[in-house]
Amino acid sequence: MKTLLVDYSWSNTTAQLATVVQQVTGAERLDLTVAKGTFSNDMYATSDVAQQQLASGDLPALTTPLPDLNQYTCILVGGPVWSGHVATPVRQFLRQLQNYTGTVAPFYTSAGTPGDYEADFASLMPQVSVATGLGLTASDLPNAQSQVMAWWEKMAH
Repeated sequence: MKTLLVDYSWSNTTAQLATVVQQVTGAERLDLTVAKGTFSNDMYATSDVAQQQLASGDLPALTTPLPDLNQYTCILVGGPVWSGHVATPVRQFLRQLQNYTGTVAPFYTSAGTPGDYEADFASLMPQVSVATGLGLTASDLPNAQSQVMAWWEKMAH
């Protein structure tokens, strides 16, 4: 199974989880980036910008060049939970998967309130096979490896 791990991390928490996911899965990794200045270093200001982006549908442009995604049988997509939803840079990436034929699986980090993250994620790609995700908080990260291994084992079978 050729696997790509794609992640966006605003505060580095998701990036830490992505490192564990990559170690467990051996997936190729691609970090999503947006133009500098798109988001503030302030969590509340970033939330306001994201809410405006969601309301307008004007999602941030990704500055990361994307490979041919159809060469992968599985794409693991990591991102932070923003107000119970998929972060806007991740939403922008998911737009690139509209014709993808493999399996997509979300992993995500939250402050403890993931809301309906997985339902929101799946609703963005109704024609794509979306596997059960893995959601952790920053306090879960020191023990993340066993949880990631159990999640990956379920997906690989």
